[in-house]
Amino acid sequence: MTWLKSRRLQYLLAITALFFGLMVILRAIFYFGFSEVPVTPGVDQAAVLDALAVGLRFDLRLALLMMLPLAAMAYLPFMNLLNSALMRFFGHLYLVIALALMGLTYIFDFGHYAYLGERLNVTALRFLQDTRDSTLMVWESYPVIWILIGLITSVAASYWLARVAERKLLQRAPAGISWPNATVGFLVCFALFFFAILGRVTNINLLNPIPLRWSEAFISGDRAIGALGLNPVLYFRDTLLIPVSPYDKEQVKDYYPLMADYLDIPEDQRENLNFSRIVDVKSHKLDYERPPNVVFVMLESLGASRVSSYGLPIESTPNLDRLGSEGWRFKHFYVPVTGTAKTIWATFTGIPDVAPQESASRNPLTSHQRMVVNELKGYRKFYFIGGNAGWANLDGLVQQSIDGLELHQEGDWQSPNVDVWGISDLDLFKESNQILNDLPDDQPFFAFIQTAGNHRPFTIPENNGDFKARTDLSDEELAKHGFRSAAQFNAVRLLDYNVGEYMKMAEKSDYFDNTLFVFFGDHNNRITTLPHMPPAMEQLGLESNHVPHVIYSPRYLKPRVIDQAVGLVDVMPTVAGLLGLDYRNTTLGRDFQIQAHEGDRATFVVLLEGPHPIYGIVTRDFLVRMDDDGSNATLHDLHSDTPKENVASKHPDVFEKLFNLARAQYETARYMMYDNVDN
Repeated sequence: MTWLKSRRLQYLLAITALFFGLMVILRAIFYFGFSEVPVTPGVDQAAVLDALAVGLRFDLRLALLMMLPLAAMAYLPFMNLLNSALMRFFGHLYLVIALALMGLTYIFDFGHYAYLGERLNVTALRFLQDTRDSTLMVWESYPVIWILIGLITSVAASYWLARVAERKLLQRAPAGISWPNATVGFLVCFALFFFAILGRVTNINLLNPIPLRWSEAFISGDRAIGALGLNPVLYFRDTLLIPVSPYDKEQVKDYYPLMADYLDIPEDQRENLNFSRIVDVKSHKLDYERPPNVVFVMLESLGASRVSSYGLPIESTPNLDRLGSEGWRFKHFYVPVTGTAKTIWATFTGIPDVAPQESASRNPLTSHQRMVVNELKGYRKFYFIGGNAGWANLDGLVQQSIDGLELHQEGDWQSPNVDVWGISDLDLFKESNQILNDLPDDQPFFAFIQTAGNHRPFTIPENNGDFKARTDLSDEELAKHGFRSAAQFNAVRLLDYNVGEYMKMAEKSDYFDNTLFVFFGDHNNRITTLPHMPPAMEQLGLESNHVPHVIYSPRYLKPRVIDQAVGLVDVMPTVAGLLGLDYRNTTLGRDFQIQAHEGDRATFVVLLEGPHPIYGIVTRDFLVRMDDDGSNATLHDLHSDTPKENVASKHPDVFEKLFNLARAQYETARYMMYDNVDN
C-alpha cells in the first residue's frame, strides 16, 4: 500500500476534495438561500434526501473532471508539476480560471433560479440577445459589487488552499514506490474513478453501464425537489445541445387555424395558440361493468415488413398474426420518428419527437409533459423494462410526467441479466404478469411493457422455454425477404414466441378477460430489400416508420382490419375513447374512431432526421415529403410501381392539402414540445 504515499496522488486527492468541498458549500447555500423546499410544509423528506444524494454524486463527478487537467500536468513524462516551474505556473493559472468559471456559473445559477424558479440552462443565453437591457436589469436588481467581491475572495481563498496542498504534498521528498506497487495503485484508483464518474456502485450492468443522469434527480416528480439534485455546471452543459430558439412561433401562428381544425378545437377556444380541448364520451365507448385494464407491449425493432400477416412469405410471427386476426389489425400504422426513445416519447406525449439532435426525452426543459395517460383516474400505472430506464433519460420523462408511476427496471427483477439490455423478454413478461395478477380484481391498471430482445446483439437466452432457432434458411434466402442475417430473423421469431408465452400466462390470469392489450413496433431495423412489400415502402424510406399495430381484447373487440393511415400519437387517445373517458387532450394525437377533419386520415412522419430533417404526411394512398423549410416538396403515389415519381401536378388538390398539413404539423410539434410542459 505504499502507493498511497504518492506525492502526486495525495495532491490530486486534495485538489478533488477542495473542488468537492466548495460544491457542497454552494449546494448548502442553494438549499437554504434559494430553494423553496425548506419552507414548504409537508414536503417529502425522503425524496429531498434522495435528490441531495444524487446532487452530491454529480458534485463528485464534476470535481474529478476538474481535477483531470492537473492530473495530466502531474504525470507528463518530462515536464510536470514535480520538476517544472513553467508547468506549475500553468497549473496555478488553470486553478484560478477553473475556480472563477465555476463560481460565476453558480452565481448565474442562483440568480436564474431566484428570477425564474429554474436552474441555469441554455435558455438563459436568450438574455444575450439584448445585452444592454439584461445588464441593466442585473445591475439594478442585484448587489453586483458585493457579489464580485465575494467571488474574488472565494477564488483567492480556494487558490491559497490549493497552494498549501501543493507545498505540503507535492513538494515533499519522494516516497520511493516500486513499479508493482504503483501498478496496483493505478488499477485501484482507476476503478474508484470509474465508479465515481459513473455515479453508482450498485445495480450496474457491466455490459451496459448507464451513468448517473439529471433525470434521476426528478424521481419524485417534484420540480423543486428535483432542482436540489442538479449540478449547475453539468446541467448547463447538458442543455447546451438544445437550440436557444427551438421553434418558430410566427410559423405556428400562421398554421394555427389549420391545426385547430385538424384537432377539432372549438371555435370559442381558439386563442393564444391554445391546443387544449375536452374530448367527451363517444358512442364507440366499450360496454363494461368495471373499468378495463390496459397493457401496452412495445415490440422492439419490429417493422411491418418482418411480420407474416403484412406480407412476409416466410413464417416469422404466428402469435402476432393470430392476435391480429382475432383483434384489430392496423394495415397502415406509422411511428412519427424512428428510434426507441423517440417512439416512447410519442406514445406517451402524443407529440412527434422532432428534436433536431438527440431525443426529446434527453431535454430537461421538456421532460415534464401533460399526458392523456394521466386521465386514467383511479388506475395504477406501471412501466416495466428489463434494463435500465435511465437510457436516454426515459425515467426522467415518465416519472416526472405520469402521476403515481411505478417503475420496475434493472435491479428490481429476480431474474438475472442476459445481455446489455437486462433480463430476457420472457422473464420480463413472467415477472410483470405476476405483479399485475397479484393486484386486486377491482383495481384497474395501466401497464407499459418494453421489450428489448429483437435488438443487437440478438441474444437467445439459454433458459427461454422451448424456443428453437431456425437454421434451415440460408443467408441468401433470408436476404431476399429483408433480413440481413439468420440471427436477425430468429430474433424476430423469439420476440413473437415471447409474446405468445405472455398471452398464455395472461389468459390464465385474473385480469385477462377485462384487459385491452395494445401491441406496436417501435421502428424497423436494418433491411436488405423488401420484394414482398409495396415498392413505396423501400424506395421512399417508409419501411422504418411502418410498423405493426394490434389492439386485442376478445371480450370487447371483434376482429377488424383498419385500412386508414393511423399514427403512434393516436394510440393513447384511441384507448381513452374506448374506455369512454371524458378527458383533456393537449397533444397532436386523435382518436382514430372520430371522423378526421381532413377526410382521408393523414399522419406525420420524419423520413430523415437531423438539424434539417426531411419529413412529410402519409395517407393510405399518398405521401408528401419536403425539406425542413418546406422546399423541394413532392407528392408520391404509394400504390404506383414507380413511387419516386412526383405526381403533384396530377393531384394538385391532394398535394396542397397534404403540404400545408405537413408544414403545420412540423412547426406545431416543435412548439408543442415546449408548450405542453406541465409546470
